[in-house]
This record gives sequence, C-alpha cells and structure tokens, in this order.
Amino acid sequence: MTTNDNRESMLQRAVVISLFTWRRAESSDRLDDDERMGWWGDSYPTLANDRIGSRLWLLRREKITRETLLRAEEYAREALQWLLDDGLAAAIDVQLQRVDNARVNLRVTLTYAAGSQLTVPFDDFWQVLNAV
Repeated sequence: MTTNDNRESMLQRAVVISLFTWRRAESSDRLDDDERMGWWGDSYPTLANDRIGSRLWLLRREKITRETLLRAEEYAREALQWLLDDGLAAAIDVQLQRVDNARVNLRVTLTYAAGSQLTVPFDDFWQVLNAV
C-alpha cells in the first residue's frame, strides 16, 4: 500500500466515524425521548468543545422531507468540520440525494490543499440511520 492509499483509507474511516458515531444532542434539539445520546469521551475532551460524531441520529424517525434533508446536510457538515479545522481537507462537499420515499444517498467529497479529491459515497444511508 502506498502512502496515498494509507491516507485515503484513514480519511475514509474518519468520515465514517464522524458521521455514524452519535454526538450528544444540543439542548435545543428536538428529542423523541429523554436520551441525549453522545460518546462518553466527549465528557473529557483534550480541546474545549472538541466532540466526535454527528447528530444525524436525531433524524432516525423523521420523514424524508426537504427540511429533513437540509438538517442532514447541516449535521454532516458539522460532524466533518474538524477535518477542515485540523487541515486534513481544504474543502468538504456534502451531497444528499433522495432516491425514493425511503432512500437517501449521501456523498462526501474531500478536497485536499493540492486540489486532488477523495469521494466517500454512502448508498442508502437513510437505512443506516434507521438500523434497517
């Protein structure tokens, strides 16, 4: 494996962990129960307000609407922001595509400072949120 392959594998894993680890809900988030979830390690961050994961889990019981897709994009961008902050990516593009009534595809494209890109696709990502 080349160094570039290792970097891409590392960044793909980072994207998956960032999107599909459940970040603690904000106090202003609508909950469908009393559980705010969240990763225990966020209670002891080495950097203030440094948190892992996304709030995509909050959408698990939502109908797929335009508003829901906008929230999903916002939550994905929020979860991936650290890649920009830490200089691992120069830009991040998040695209969601509603395929039908119960299916949404997600595509994350990281652009490096040199201009090359890494695309991480998630077909039927909505089922992952709903554990189907």
